[in-house]
Amino acid sequence: MSNFPEVKVGVVAVSRDCFPESLSVNRRKALMEAYTAKFGTGNVYECPVCIVESEIHMVQALEDIKKAGCNALCVYLGNFGPEISETLLAKHFDGPAMFIAAAEESQNNLVGGRGDAYCGMLNASYNLKLRNVKAYIPEYPVGTAEECADMLHDFLPIARAIIGLSDLKIISFGPRPLNFLACNAPIKQLYNLGVEIEENSELDLFEAFNKHAGDERIPAKVKEMEEELGKGNLKPEILPKLAQYELTLLDWVEQHRGYRKYVAIAGKCWPAFQTQFGFVPCYVNSRLTGMGIPVSCEVDIYGCLSEFIGTCVSEDAVTLLDINNSVPKDMYKESIEGRFDYKHTDTFMGFHCGNTCSSKVCNPQMKYQMIMARSLPIEVTNGTLEGDIVPGDITFYRLQSTADCKIRAYVAQGEVLPVATRSFGSIGVFAIKEMGRFYRHVLIEKNYPHHGAVAFGHYGKALFEVFKYIGVPVEDINYNQPASLPYKTENPFC
Repeated sequence: MSNFPEVKVGVVAVSRDCFPESLSVNRRKALMEAYTAKFGTGNVYECPVCIVESEIHMVQALEDIKKAGCNALCVYLGNFGPEISETLLAKHFDGPAMFIAAAEESQNNLVGGRGDAYCGMLNASYNLKLRNVKAYIPEYPVGTAEECADMLHDFLPIARAIIGLSDLKIISFGPRPLNFLACNAPIKQLYNLGVEIEENSELDLFEAFNKHAGDERIPAKVKEMEEELGKGNLKPEILPKLAQYELTLLDWVEQHRGYRKYVAIAGKCWPAFQTQFGFVPCYVNSRLTGMGIPVSCEVDIYGCLSEFIGTCVSEDAVTLLDINNSVPKDMYKESIEGRFDYKHTDTFMGFHCGNTCSSKVCNPQMKYQMIMARSLPIEVTNGTLEGDIVPGDITFYRLQSTADCKIRAYVAQGEVLPVATRSFGSIGVFAIKEMGRFYRHVLIEKNYPHHGAVAFGHYGKALFEVFKYIGVPVEDINYNQPASLPYKTENPFC
């Protein structure tokens, strides 16, 4: 099943009547040729309508790209562009929009071949603000055909996340666990973002699970799990219950998605879950996340929302981890110092019980949840997927509503180091430049909860733009600032 959208961008070239229309038409063709040469044809559509100071042509262009199945829009200023109709394009298009502009091609053609799109982009941005129209504008939005092709390609993950959010339903089960006030989730901002939420009791889930007892699909699902786990299948006796639970969640998704195309789940996984269900749900959570259906632990609704955004941006499995524990000094001295360009305070361990997709874990093994087994019989704590998280680039990020319903976010790029954790759970040694300062002056100072979403790769550029587009105030999109750029709350004497 596909749980995030496919993006098709309609490219509409605009022209102002006192500039040669041929500039826009020819530059549009050059843009499309450059894009196709680099990225293929699957994600873009060239609208044949070229707008010349005409709202009627604007309507025709919108009808054309809608008929072509476009769910994202690129307004391309081939010359100065018509302020009104180009802005109305974005206003009346039902989906994310971007604006880019053509650079001048040659010093030898600056009379009849000068388009002044560099100037026109200023008026476009002014009119967008005047009409309260959202649009993505790249960092430097004026370029050659090849450069604009790259900008258009960079827009795809941004558009995918925005489209996905507009058709997302979050399904939650139960209130957050006792003493987990950090998972408080005011839902007002979900509705502001266009996200639906269905809140259910744990009893509702337990009833559905019991109704799946003896489901004829369980043996086939067990076989899937056995094949995935391989030698890591250390708890084979628990697989039928886990299969039953997975089928319960998948059926719930299909029966409850309603008019929404995409779904994410926020589940309560303790303290009563183990004693009543007889297992922990971590492995099943990891499997659904691997299917593109993010599942957050501990009814972390905004963690779940963050995971979904990362899934759309990366088109890959993500995970949700505790920003968990410091790296011991002896581990840093032995395995990191001198091998990697990180200070000790740049490092930490990201951990959760066993919820990370098997493809993102080294030598995954089915085990029991050690923390819970300290106070419960081991047999009801089986069901975690444990192992060190695969080394490589990561992006740590989160979108959050505060208790007073303000929205903020953070994004930090780093990596998982190829260092043995010597611990348990789904866990890795993470390194992010200036993490110590980021930890104090963003995570603590801005009252973020302990969970962070992890995308496997560097996606900071796209995530930052997604957060801007959906309305997070730019001053509240936090990142790990370099040492040369102090935080406002940072003590200058330290």
